Amino acid sequence: MSRRPRTIQIFLPSGDPSGIRKAEITTSIIRVIEVPRSLAADFCAMDESLQMGVYFLIGGERDDVLYVGQSSQLGSRLTNHHKEGTKDWDKALIWVSLTDNLTPTHTLYIESRSIEMAKRAQRYKVSNGNVGQKIKIPVQLQADCEEILEIGSLLMTTLGHNVFEPLLHESEKENSLRFYCRRNGAQGEGIYTSEGFVVLKGSRGKFTHTGKVSNHIIAGRDALVEEDIIQIDGDSSIFLKDHLFKSPSAAATAILTSSANGWTEWRTADGRTLSDIYRTNTELG
Repeated sequence: MSRRPRTIQIFLPSGDPSGIRKAEITTSIIRVIEVPRSLAADFCAMDESLQMGVYFLIGGERDDVLYVGQSSQLGSRLTNHHKEGTKDWDKALIWVSLTDNLTPTHTLYIESRSIEMAKRAQRYKVSNGNVGQKIKIPVQLQADCEEILEIGSLLMTTLGHNVFEPLLHESEKENSLRFYCRRNGAQGEGIYTSEGFVVLKGSRGKFTHTGKVSNHIIAGRDALVEEDIIQIDGDSSIFLKDHLFKSPSAAATAILTSSANGWTEWRTADGRTLSDIYRTNTELG
């Protein structure tokens, strides 16, 4: 996704910020509509429900399961998903055109590319059994679809659903400052980002614990195992993939399996804490 200044408008049809939300860029004809499952009927009363477009169903216990689809009658398709109950979803993100000019060629291409990109990013568990219907399209139409994908991705991220961007690009891994959590045998390594703290694949943590540990911490550790994020190796845990935690402390707690202050636990190779660099140092460079 290209990074440049943008103006994005978010409209609340009911005035409720937790209800249906419509997002669009002031210079684009693409609109993304976020629809809570409980308000599917409200969406079906909107003009956009009669349009052709692409949709994303998000759900699961941690809102990390994703299904991608396309339809010529978005409202009818959403209603079917709601009634059938075969998909585990809580919110739908719906892409439409303000000029209602999307064609089956557009939506089939965007659906396939979205599944491909979401699987590559590995932020969500994509439940589609295939990669959609791959079609060959003229170069100029492909360029239009790729632009729609870029805008739709930006709008979904603005609404809180970063589906297509990997946690870290290779350039970020190479150039970002690394932090380490090394205590009680743990060998954690990570990078602090604008989204939170990413513990890197291969980091080793403590799986067992001594002393009193809250049930919340144990439940969080066990959830990481169930989701194949960490693997048990004796009394240690190994991160099988890069994983984002909302805070440095949550990341340190996962590494140590005990309550921890991530601002002091995470240190650079030369011993500076995360707090030294981001809380007390004015030159963040």
